[in-house]
Amino acid sequence: MITLYHCRDARSFRPLWALEELGLAYDLKLLPFPPRFLAREFLDENPLGTIPLLIDGDTRMTESAAMIEYLSVRHGGGALSVRPDEPGYGAYLNGLHFGEATLTFPQTLVLRYSRLEPEERRSPQVAADYTRWFLARLKGLDLILRDHAFVAADRFTGADISIAYALLLATSLGVSDQFPAEVAAYWSRMSARDGFGRAVQAQSGAAPSI
Repeated sequence: MITLYHCRDARSFRPLWALEELGLAYDLKLLPFPPRFLAREFLDENPLGTIPLLIDGDTRMTESAAMIEYLSVRHGGGALSVRPDEPGYGAYLNGLHFGEATLTFPQTLVLRYSRLEPEERRSPQVAADYTRWFLARLKGLDLILRDHAFVAADRFTGADISIAYALLLATSLGVSDQFPAEVAAYWSRMSARDGFGRAVQAQSGAAPSI
């Protein structure tokens, strides 16, 4: 049984969504955020204290974008992947990592300095600067989406999960009204998928594990 340690709407939503898209059985362990402070027992499983943690037999993973590819290839017959001989292979790999390294990273600083830090350590300037950084990085995505419904291979892949999660985070941070037109339409399509809806239901219905 695949085990996923998860916090609601955290990066762990990526593998949760992938699990639902692939129709795989899994055990969801729901934790409070951030678990390194609010669920200290979790450090026994993951000394980094970070979410997600995916356990599959002897395999233990902590990188959300990598989990998408792992689940697709190891358990899903490559349904969410693009093969190296397909024209969209490079776009797929780029999108898989673009969602995390380029789109999610600046938002973690917005989250930290607008909500997570104690009041005296918060910085509206840092939050505003990195919100602008994130929105500027959406321009490249908007250009892709002007000609394509998906980010790679003209079909839904794990790259869409990786990127759409960053848009979910932006929505929770209240900046979705600033999405470019094509990005806003793309986000509507992605969040309307059955797999996305099942992932939302799964995290909403799960009881805290620690």
